[in-house]
Amino acid sequence: QVQLQESGPGLVKPSQTLSLTCTVSGASITSDYYYWSWIRQPPGKGLEWMGAINGAGSIFYNPSLKSRTSISRDTSSNQFTLELRSVTPEDTAVYYCARSISLPGIITTFDEYDYWGQGTQVTVSS
Repeated sequence: QVQLQESGPGLVKPSQTLSLTCTVSGASITSDYYYWSWIRQPPGKGLEWMGAINGAGSIFYNPSLKSRTSISRDTSSNQFTLELRSVTPEDTAVYYCARSISLPGIITTFDEYDYWGQGTQVTVSS
């Protein structure tokens, strides 16, 4: 069974860098068939796709976040990571990692993905 688990700090100060890790079990992040994404949902708002890395290691970003976002992977640990720089309170959200068989759209929905992590709340506050 495929499982994804987000980990990282729940509280980040403004202007700092948010770093999250997604640990995957039951599937390889180097598989040719999948995209591994970061998605977030601010309070009271819809889902926002942030970016993805595919099995070949190609990386795709939401253009609106590209200047502040980096996605990378550690194949030996079967993990992929998100860095979001220069955070503000507007970056407060539940952050998810998820798997899909096609590249998600910027406006995304839960049913674009076949497996999700449980999500982790990140609050940006001083």
